[in-house]
Amino acid sequence: MDDPKQSWQTLSIENVYENAWIRVEKHRVINPSGHPGIYGKVCFKSRAVGILPLDERQNLYLVGQHRYTLGEYSWELPMGGASSEESALGAAKRELKEETGITANQWTELMSLHTSNSVTDEIGIVYLARELQIGEPQFEETEVLALRKLSLEEAYEWVMQGRITDAISVAGILRLWIERDRLRG
Repeated sequence: MDDPKQSWQTLSIENVYENAWIRVEKHRVINPSGHPGIYGKVCFKSRAVGILPLDERQNLYLVGQHRYTLGEYSWELPMGGASSEESALGAAKRELKEETGITANQWTELMSLHTSNSVTDEIGIVYLARELQIGEPQFEETEVLALRKLSLEEAYEWVMQGRITDAISVAGILRLWIERDRLRG
């Protein structure tokens, strides 16, 4: 059921932590039942951009890296952040080149999504990149990445097996899998 009215009332907002990427806010609120409460919100300073680099043989290029927050290795789409001063597409092109060395002549925005809307305002945008040229990656100092080429079918299977768990990667690969015939043209 759609309820267009706001059911939370904000009493105050306090910034409790900030760094180059995020700000954490503490909200004093009145919840939908009318009781006072506290709500935490993580505010991202950039939009997330994920890229599905798809070659003419229907292969995708993924990056692997250790994710500090999870303490695990993760295979995912090339991705990064688009600041408010940079277009999402410009950031996607930059991130694809930095992380994989790949450039693309054809770009299609596939979807926009919220990554974890119960605690964050982060917006993710997923692009399909085609007509690829392979080059040398230009990693940032914090990146130790591996590059892996998988068929679209293998990437779909990795998602279904739980080998790819990053939300933007899962959403992008599933969207591409569902629309693969339409997008071939």
